[in-house]
Amino acid sequence: MHTKTKGYLLGAIAAATYGMSPLFTLPLYHDGMGPDSVLFFRYLFAILIVGVMLLARGHRFGIERRQLLPLVVMGLLMALSSLSLFESFNHMAAGLACTILFVYPILVALLMALFFRERVTWQTAVCMVLAMIGIGLLYQTGANETLSLTGTLLALGSALAYAIYIVGVNRPLFKELPTLKLTFYVLLFGLMLFWVRLDFGAAIKTPEHGYHWLNLVALALFPTAISFFCTTAAIHYVGSTTTAILGVLEPLTALLFGVLFFHEGFSWREGLGVLLILSAVSLVIAGREIPILLMRLRKMFPRIRQKG
Repeated sequence: MHTKTKGYLLGAIAAATYGMSPLFTLPLYHDGMGPDSVLFFRYLFAILIVGVMLLARGHRFGIERRQLLPLVVMGLLMALSSLSLFESFNHMAAGLACTILFVYPILVALLMALFFRERVTWQTAVCMVLAMIGIGLLYQTGANETLSLTGTLLALGSALAYAIYIVGVNRPLFKELPTLKLTFYVLLFGLMLFWVRLDFGAAIKTPEHGYHWLNLVALALFPTAISFFCTTAAIHYVGSTTTAILGVLEPLTALLFGVLFFHEGFSWREGLGVLLILSAVSLVIAGREIPILLMRLRKMFPRIRQKG
């Protein structure tokens, strides 16, 4: 298989598996589990999976003392993002929540401009407006029912926490760590948040039906371990920009599962809102490539100079 083809395939798998979160989460909610308990087991099982991978790669678990506090902060940010998103599932359709979450690349651009003086291009500014219009369209459903303000704010809060995590984890301190080890400790310290919120383990809720343990294992395996490895491999083959663009499949997968398996409504208005948000984010991610593509197109059709 061609290298780029393999990269595109891995990037698509990474995005699609991440978008499978609602598929395994909503049945657990219906079985009486809350977001904290679901996320506790998701992080716990993911830690075990990543830990085995870490050992298989020959890495040790040791870290330096100066890395401890920053890793705790990154773990709590990731846990807050997960908790906000999973809480939003209780207030709005999971597919729409995942779509709103997908504004995080725009928030990353804003954070980089505010704190690291990166220039905000006109493409980014236009995309921010498109994303806000898209969220506005989602806010009023086709049945003239207003989308939950609480759910919308939770999904946006999840996007903000994830954006801060992405900006923070790209600092030089974390680049010294192998990616597997970084992921392991982010999950480990993120688990602490759910442990505390669950009264130090006393309030943990387990599935009432035994077969729902498979949902917990799948939640840790597909949207966490498999998605992580495929993302890393895709970046190696086709680069971070192309991999990020393929991330558009994340909310689309969540929307598809929501409509097919959970009978979530989906109107033309919501469809237009989703399209605007995905278009805006894709343009932000691919913004640096647009001038290059336009230049190539211009060279393909050179101007013919008139004689005399």
